[in-house]
Amino acid sequence: MAKIQNRNKAVSVNPLKSSQPLGAAFAYLGVSGAMPLFHGSQGCTSFALVLFVRHFKETIPLQTTAMDEVATILGGADHLEEAILNLKNRTKPSLIGICTTALVETRGEDFAGDVAGITARRTEELAGTEVVLCTTPDFEGAIEEGWSKAVAAMIEGVTIPGIRNRDPRKVAILPGWHLTVADIEHIRDVVESFGLTPVILPDVSGALDGTVPEKWIPTTYGGTSVEDIRELGTCSQVIAIGEHMRAPAEALRQKTGLPFALFRSLTGMKEADRFVTLLAQLSGRPVSAGIRRRRAQLQDALLDGHFHFGGKRIAIAAEPDHLYQLASFFVGMGAEIHAAVTTTGASVILEEVPADSVYVGDLGDFEELAAGAHLLVSHSHARQAAERLGTPLMRVGFPIFDRLGSQHKCTVLYQGTRDLIFEAANVFQANQHEHTPQSLNPFLNRENDHDSSSPSFTRH
Repeated sequence: MAKIQNRNKAVSVNPLKSSQPLGAAFAYLGVSGAMPLFHGSQGCTSFALVLFVRHFKETIPLQTTAMDEVATILGGADHLEEAILNLKNRTKPSLIGICTTALVETRGEDFAGDVAGITARRTEELAGTEVVLCTTPDFEGAIEEGWSKAVAAMIEGVTIPGIRNRDPRKVAILPGWHLTVADIEHIRDVVESFGLTPVILPDVSGALDGTVPEKWIPTTYGGTSVEDIRELGTCSQVIAIGEHMRAPAEALRQKTGLPFALFRSLTGMKEADRFVTLLAQLSGRPVSAGIRRRRAQLQDALLDGHFHFGGKRIAIAAEPDHLYQLASFFVGMGAEIHAAVTTTGASVILEEVPADSVYVGDLGDFEELAAGAHLLVSHSHARQAAERLGTPLMRVGFPIFDRLGSQHKCTVLYQGTRDLIFEAANVFQANQHEHTPQSLNPFLNRENDHDSSSPSFTRH
């Protein structure tokens, strides 16, 4: 069991984490026709927008209530109502997802009451648009909590309550924030190969997969439909991926009675076997030849790759569930976790991370702890630390803005684990120390076993 340690400082040096409202907006972006709305100042929204655009290199629909000094003092309900109505009239979204920021949270407003009042007064004007609220102050939590809260808010605000007639072929998938577009696409393909119909919430693979729409669309142009969210109760099973998705799964169970299975990770042979076995049980079908072949490919990759991982020291800085996924993968391959740094200490998954200690800190702490590691694993903001330490960086998570194609890297199930093995092993091979005749000469640079007072001789 890992020991959780907080490294409290007066200031954050090169922050590791991104904010809760960014995580909530990320989840809303996985809904078709959605418009995330930051309730706060323009600066809060601009910072998140820059990170999204640099990471995905796409147009990101993101709006703000643009709170000014007067509204901050007197209250922002009027700004919130005006923003909602403007968005409805101008963009006609199917869903407006509100994320609160620290600016309005510190004032202690009744956001739920404000939104309920707005939707009650403006029922006709807002017809056809769902308005969902989740409270996400910047001063606590990180992406993981924001994503989880937004998914739970959509379930609580949109899904029809009560026990419904369930379709035995329909499965609800609640993916964690750390799953890429490629991960979600691969999960969908595997589920469909068993004759099942997956309903994925949120589905960023439909909205942030890098396609170019034929015409300008002011909202998201793909992802989970609001109707699918409304009809989640007709699924037969819920599969949640990541410990932070337990809360949304619990919310769905309380509202519809649906059972759920939680997978803390889908990376690795054991975790992939569990997932495929569950799908086989739900569908009543045998595992297809294609999936069996990918499993055999992973077995071969494990044999080929483990030589490169043995004894390697890995330093990882990531959100809790992502940290657990990556650390479990590297330890399973024979490496050791030299340093583990995360964004928040609230998640219970941190105790399961296969490391002696997990530090809650920033990338300044990470750089200090990572000295002596063979590989750094984090997002693009860790690149300066990697340069100063002279250690290669394997880019994962969010944001990755100095490489192309990060969203199309698959890291789950048999295929993703295979690709992850090859990526890490290739980094090790590209940065291994090449021996020279001088370094292999046992007579050079020998330690002097003589007494320090012994005279030294120099050959002329």
